[in-house]
Amino acid sequence: MIREVALRIVEAWLLCAIVQAGLWAIAQRTKNAAIVDVGWAQSFTAVVLVFAIQPLTPKSAWLPLALVVVVWSTRLTCYLVSRGAATGREEGRYMELRKRWGLRSSRRLFGFFQLQGVLTAILSTAFVVPFVIAPWDGGVVRGLGIAVAATGVIGETLADYQLARWKADPANVGKVCEVGLWQYSRHPNYFFEWITWLGFAIYGIAFAGGWIALFDQALIFATIWTVTGIPATEAQALRSKGDPYRRYQQTTSVFVPLPRKRA
Repeated sequence: MIREVALRIVEAWLLCAIVQAGLWAIAQRTKNAAIVDVGWAQSFTAVVLVFAIQPLTPKSAWLPLALVVVVWSTRLTCYLVSRGAATGREEGRYMELRKRWGLRSSRRLFGFFQLQGVLTAILSTAFVVPFVIAPWDGGVVRGLGIAVAATGVIGETLADYQLARWKADPANVGKVCEVGLWQYSRHPNYFFEWITWLGFAIYGIAFAGGWIALFDQALIFATIWTVTGIPATEAQALRSKGDPYRRYQQTTSVFVPLPRKRA
């Protein structure tokens, strides 16, 4: 079974590497590196479909998880495209990277794109076990995992909708979004993203060897907290909004939605 899992992960990596190479070529032409986010989100749907071509277990083992992954992946992809990640103006964090890397930006961006492909393949270990190993739980643990993952998808969808609706009002240009879930967390979208992966990890516990999904959940948390998530977003918000965002930082939880504090 270990061999089967390893082969599926290698297949996922090869697929993602090809996809990200193509997206890098597009970004070279459009000067919009944010398309890497679109590719990252949609790659999970492609990976699950590849896993589903020749599963070694019955549909009841992997189909519930596969459906949630596809819904989460497709919803996030559509949201990123609607924000202009594929065709609009490049986000400030990627503009900052180009500025920092200078003449080496093209080569380094290629490495950055490929790193996203590697990350997708690693995270795909959260999905692959149900396709090759039968569950032991009778459905209870898997049901809990699906419920938690679905909660994450719904919460992230709501947070993204509230932010998009708020940004659509011209009167809010240059201001800080403090409506809905954004009153209680500076990054509710990231929080519910993590909740989704926590659900995937719980689902994986229902399979021998599925504990590896706990590593993926921890990796997502570490990535959000220290690499491409909160630090980059906060830095860009401080550059673009200044003191209003600093006041927002003083009153609002950075991650977990909590009651607001006084400045």
